[in-house]
Amino acid sequence: MTAAIKEASRESIQTSIEKQKQFFKAGSSKPLEVRKRTLEKLAEAIKSHEKEILQALKQDLNKSEMETYATEIGILLEEIRFTLKHIDEWAEPVKVKTAKTHVGSKAYKVPEPFGAALIIAPWNYPFQLALSPIIGAIAAGNTVVIKPSELTPNTSNLLTKLIHSHFDPEYITVIEGGVETTQILLQQPFDYIFFTGSVPVGKVIMEAAAKQLIPVTLELGGKSPCIIDETANIPLAAKRIAFGKVTNAGQTCVAPDYLFVHQKVKEAFVKEFQKAIRDFYGKNPLTNDTYGKIVNERHFNRLTGYLQDGEILTGGRVDHTSLKIEPTLMVPRDESVPVMQDEIFGPIFPMMEYDALDEVIGFINDRPKPLALYLFTSDDNVSDRVNSSISYGGGCVNDTLMHLATPYLPFGGVGESGIGNYHGESSFATFSHYKSILKQTTKFDFSFRYPNAKFGLKILKKLLK
Repeated sequence: MTAAIKEASRESIQTSIEKQKQFFKAGSSKPLEVRKRTLEKLAEAIKSHEKEILQALKQDLNKSEMETYATEIGILLEEIRFTLKHIDEWAEPVKVKTAKTHVGSKAYKVPEPFGAALIIAPWNYPFQLALSPIIGAIAAGNTVVIKPSELTPNTSNLLTKLIHSHFDPEYITVIEGGVETTQILLQQPFDYIFFTGSVPVGKVIMEAAAKQLIPVTLELGGKSPCIIDETANIPLAAKRIAFGKVTNAGQTCVAPDYLFVHQKVKEAFVKEFQKAIRDFYGKNPLTNDTYGKIVNERHFNRLTGYLQDGEILTGGRVDHTSLKIEPTLMVPRDESVPVMQDEIFGPIFPMMEYDALDEVIGFINDRPKPLALYLFTSDDNVSDRVNSSISYGGGCVNDTLMHLATPYLPFGGVGESGIGNYHGESSFATFSHYKSILKQTTKFDFSFRYPNAKFGLKILKKLLK
């Protein structure tokens, strides 16, 4: 049974924001011990609701227990553990050097929270991407409003239950609803907005935030390329690329979106890709209960339309009843077809062959900067060349997806694929304003800085040359 989502009223939203503002102004979210206890409480809440999380994601996206734990639950628990381990260090004022003109003074950068933060979550990883940003927001001392996606109603309802049963709504709350609720939220005087979703919606978020000069982080998407050169370990490359493409039925912002494969290894790759899919889901993925479904009929119809855009090499079958699309490798008719223009966000994988690496670099650089890039090669020179020639948010050499699973690396886009980043210390920094403080000595004073100084200009020129 699918859960129902109701639009929140303007009055209830305004009241929630006002209460969070008051809670923050009272300093209730700022003490370091409060932040730590809240993160510990969040980890315990996730653990205690594990069965319900698994069930909600099974209903919304047909995620398997293993996939849900790896991509929705475990990754959050690791992020919380890492944050608790390092939060004391991150929250400390940072002493910095002073200039020659400031002898006797001390200078510091002091992290402070912005205030009330709005987290707008997407539907593809609806639990993890709702809670992962709040780890940084809480660690930095902010209050939080979470707006889950209405396209995954069971997970949205669960988030409401989990958060409201464990936390004071003046500190952390969930506001459910659809487009109308989001529009009302964007009119509120938040101190920070963190959005994960598509590029078109990201532009709407940024426009709304600009009207109130609210700082934003935008975790967007785009077409993330994958490259296989002739020196790559093809069986391993095929397995890791298939993993990256079909996890969550391809509904992953950093999934490889299209593939360039060197002509010498094209046939070998196709065979190994087919083998990897069989190993993962058997001969008929559509009947395998561990293979995910497309989130709704609208996205299912959008994706099946791409199947007309070229020659299908493997896969291509669909099941409208279960909203499943077989992992599909295809050769696009040309670069102008929709499957090569739109972010796919599904298990359809257009593949093109190449001869010279310059072709690939030129093709990618002629398009918006991607969120991710994946390169499979055994040649360090090729790796250096690609990574120095192409701008992208983040990625892997000889793997897919795994760069976002470590708290030691910042995760985010560049250009159209996003603004700002998070994970680990980057999350703390994203939700913190680093206040500059200069502590000046009173034991002596430099008279040359004042307008009536006799040799002031001469001394300044020597010091500031």
